[in-house]
Amino acid sequence: MSEAPVFPIRNPCPPGACQCDRDRLLDDPHADRRILQLTREEEKRLVARIEAISTYQDLKRIVQRMDQLLGLDVRIEPGTHEVRTMRGFQIQLSDRPGLCRKTRQAIPAAIRRCLESHPELGYAILDEHGLFGPG
Repeated sequence: MSEAPVFPIRNPCPPGACQCDRDRLLDDPHADRRILQLTREEEKRLVARIEAISTYQDLKRIVQRMDQLLGLDVRIEPGTHEVRTMRGFQIQLSDRPGLCRKTRQAIPAAIRRCLESHPELGYAILDEHGLFGPG
């Protein structure tokens, strides 16, 4: 039997609604359980914080913090074709046990809304990926 985590963890999804493997993650004593700290309330706070980002440095910082605190690898890249709108960016979360389907959709959607409200962030991403010349 596994030890109970010492931090509040996300409640289980309804059966059949998600493929997050939460129970398997809890049963494995060597598993990285940081993602389970993202409760529904914490997810709402994270989404609000992402939507409030106004600088590229803040965006990079929150992506880095999600990796450090939750083990989430978030990648924001220009699409394989051209980027005409903020919808042209590929925003991906690495697939990992414990990551709820709703979270997998909510975080990229929040980043996209942030990019739409601050187009200069999109230009900074394009610039980082070499659109405006060698960097």
